[in-house]
Amino acid sequence: MATYIFGHTNPDSDSIVGAISLAYLKNQIGEECIATRQGEISPETEFILEKFGMTAPELKTSYAGEKVYLVDFSDLAQAPHDIKEATILGIVDHHKLGDITTDTPLECWIRPIGCSNTVIKEMYDYHKVAIPKDIAGMMMCAILSDTVIFKSPTCTKADTKAVKELAEICGIEDYKALAMEMFIAKSAVEGASARNLNTRDYKAFDMNGTRVGVGQLEMVDISVLESRIPELFADMQLMKEEDGLHTIIILLTDIMKEGSQLLCLSDDASKVESAFGIKLQENQAWLDGVLSRKKQVIPFLQPQF
Repeated sequence: MATYIFGHTNPDSDSIVGAISLAYLKNQIGEECIATRQGEISPETEFILEKFGMTAPELKTSYAGEKVYLVDFSDLAQAPHDIKEATILGIVDHHKLGDITTDTPLECWIRPIGCSNTVIKEMYDYHKVAIPKDIAGMMMCAILSDTVIFKSPTCTKADTKAVKELAEICGIEDYKALAMEMFIAKSAVEGASARNLNTRDYKAFDMNGTRVGVGQLEMVDISVLESRIPELFADMQLMKEEDGLHTIIILLTDIMKEGSQLLCLSDDASKVESAFGIKLQENQAWLDGVLSRKKQVIPFLQPQF
């Protein structure tokens, strides 16, 4: 019986490409694996898949009784509802260790670097498995996305090394130009609903028993969303009520200005203000230099709870 590989709910490019790249590696070393996904494909991921002639993994939301590998997460809040009924064979990630536990020993590749696909590149190297051109290209794009073209504070030498080696495999010389095309595709908002924008890269967290949601929308120019901020707030309120959240934050990240506009609804906004040393004005604040939810947001927010 095949083993399923998937990333977190509301999957980003790292989790989708990671499922594909890890599934190929596992199959090459004798484990029958199938890449799947928990949610819809984002415009950025669609751009990557089309660029390299690949199709999206199968949508699958139930894994009871299955053997699985997790990519790009280890938090229960980002897992399928029946994950406790699955057998977790391994985790490949680049975030903090979450609250998922297992009944049996498992394979873990967790590194404090910019992208899960960098970890997977190291796994290919470890197993001495050649990476196909199309998969190499997608992995390269996923790393460039997660590291915001090397601007993110999460970016490490391992990430830049992986991108250069993957670019050579897939035959793309100007990978930064391709990354800008990718971010332009990611910035497409015309016709998108407020819920689509709020959840393109959204994660729920259990912060010491308190539910907190944090979404991030990375764009080349966030000013195009200025007129839609009331609409985003209205949907955030609905999400807060639907999911029983104490706090919901949406980060509108401008990769050119290298900062994020924070939108926040909270039962106690002082916790958010204390976390970032800010004063919210109309439930908003500009966070200069903040590009990474993983490194610049969650570690400061969680201690407040």
